[in-house]
Amino acid sequence: MSIARTDALPVYTDMTEAELVDHARLGERGAFGAIMQRCNQPLFRVARAITSDDSEAEDVVQESYLRAFAALAKFRGDSTLLTWLTRITINEARGRLRGRKTTVALAEVEVAQKNGSLVIPFRGEHVMENPEAEFARTQIRALIENAVDELPEPFRLVFVLRDIQGYSVDEAASSLGIKPETVKTRLHRARRQLRTQLNEVFDSTVNDAFPFLGQRCERINQKVLAMLSKNDICRGI
Repeated sequence: MSIARTDALPVYTDMTEAELVDHARLGERGAFGAIMQRCNQPLFRVARAITSDDSEAEDVVQESYLRAFAALAKFRGDSTLLTWLTRITINEARGRLRGRKTTVALAEVEVAQKNGSLVIPFRGEHVMENPEAEFARTQIRALIENAVDELPEPFRLVFVLRDIQGYSVDEAASSLGIKPETVKTRLHRARRQLRTQLNEVFDSTVNDAFPFLGQRCERINQKVLAMLSKNDICRGI
């Protein structure tokens, strides 16, 4: 497809995927930027699901873009651009993970996974006006992210693609190179394991809800004692 050049600046944000690819093949910076803007979040989530590390996931996405854009001429459009980029990102992340395992002890990896959380950035520009509601949302999200981190990688990837990214069964299967039936089975097992893990977290923490300790406890004690002393109900120090 040939593109007629005009004096008007192209509006990349309004372009279809095919148009963006054509402009990117011409080396237009804006086209590359628009592609990344559309794909950053899903690719980061996929990379993070494999590496369990925010910083490394960002490096994976960056390297995947470089590899993909250098080979953009090979993209035939048999799948969506995002599916193609997802495959490249998965391969890059898994390659890094294999390299990491040769130099880092398994015990250290497990500790890093348990101490980390799958923080999902690019949440958009919306900011909740209620700080307490935002804090609660953050805490709930952290619980879910930690539970997702504990899933085996095959389950974790399917869960991220299907339930977080909203891929169809066929899109997830194409991205991962597996059968649609396998996607369905892994998603079912991932959801079941997540329910079990979250129930365990809930059961272990519910008794600690609404704490009234430390400064809050001391403050009310002092207020009551002061009132009792004022009314001559109690004396002494």
